[in-house]
Amino acid sequence: MSTPGCDTERHEHLQTLYQDYNGWLRGWLRKRLNNSADAADLAQDTFVRVLLARTSGTLLEPRRYLATIARGLVIDLYRRRSLEQAYLEALALRPEVHAPSAEARALIFDSLMAIDRMLDGLGARTRQIFLAVQLDGLTYEKTAERLGVSVTTVRKHLASALMHCLLLDEA
Repeated sequence: MSTPGCDTERHEHLQTLYQDYNGWLRGWLRKRLNNSADAADLAQDTFVRVLLARTSGTLLEPRRYLATIARGLVIDLYRRRSLEQAYLEALALRPEVHAPSAEARALIFDSLMAIDRMLDGLGARTRQIFLAVQLDGLTYEKTAERLGVSVTTVRKHLASALMHCLLLDEA
């Protein structure tokens, strides 16, 4: 449990961190993104992550800490844009009469992002087995044959993937 004094200290520390490094971080991001608006958004998101992290004490290397968080956000931004572009290209191939509404597109895209995050958290072999069974509809035996592993290995990796999904769903 935090005390009012600790909360005040933390607030002052975060305020100082923001004042001292926000300009630097925006510049660092602008160099990598070539876009001032995206840089400002990701800098803000970085400080929100710091705020939510509930770290205590003074950071020994604040630039490195902020850059690490921001780097992850840049990767997320590019991944989201890449997935969005692929989705829009797939939509463009569909006849206009079958195109989903704007609301349905947003819901589908949110689902695609959630699936992408889930798959990203799996190891390569586990992801490959999960997709073979869930997406391709292969039996455990056919999956084992295709990938050159035992049925026991398929079961083990699929159980691991499903546990990962459940844990993400609860989080």
